[in-house]
Amino acid sequence: MPATTAPKPKPTHRSLSWEEYLRWDDERTHYEIVDGEVQELPTPTLKHQRILALLMDRLRAFVLGKRLGDLLTAPFDFVIRREPLRTRQPDLFFLSREREAEWKPHLNASRLEIAPDLVVEILSESDTYSRWKAKLRDYHQLGVREVWAVDIEAEEIEVLVREESGYRSLGWFSGEQVVPSQVLAGLELKPGTVFEAARE
Repeated sequence: MPATTAPKPKPTHRSLSWEEYLRWDDERTHYEIVDGEVQELPTPTLKHQRILALLMDRLRAFVLGKRLGDLLTAPFDFVIRREPLRTRQPDLFFLSREREAEWKPHLNASRLEIAPDLVVEILSESDTYSRWKAKLRDYHQLGVREVWAVDIEAEEIEVLVREESGYRSLGWFSGEQVVPSQVLAGLELKPGTVFEAARE
């Protein structure tokens, strides 16, 4: 009989180790792993996807136009720690050209263990206060310099900048206010233009 390739093993229990994760063969792509437990992320709404696409278009045009690096979207795993295993999948993430030497050698990887410079998360109904705080702690541990929280119901964007003890909020921005990004200095993004375009 011809030789066949054995299928990759799937975990038979809820707690996924680092070694199992590396061998994991699963059809799910939109998930996060919290202390070894695979947590499927909710299917996003059409509104969520429209706002995500609009933010992607505007931020990516700025990033590429200024040759600042690259802006990419989920699904893609960032490993917070190996044991107990924790991974996150931000909606959008920015990798700066200044740190190219860290991430460029890993273009064929399906995960990174280094921090993106900026993370953009569109909040959903499943994002309880405790769940959001846990996600922020993970991004802080990883070393993410700046996080945006996009509230699509209130039509506001919060900017959080990393400090030694945690994230400090620069405030919530809406309407014609310019989002004061420290990572993407010079960006002239007004939340109102994004949310208005999503309603058209």
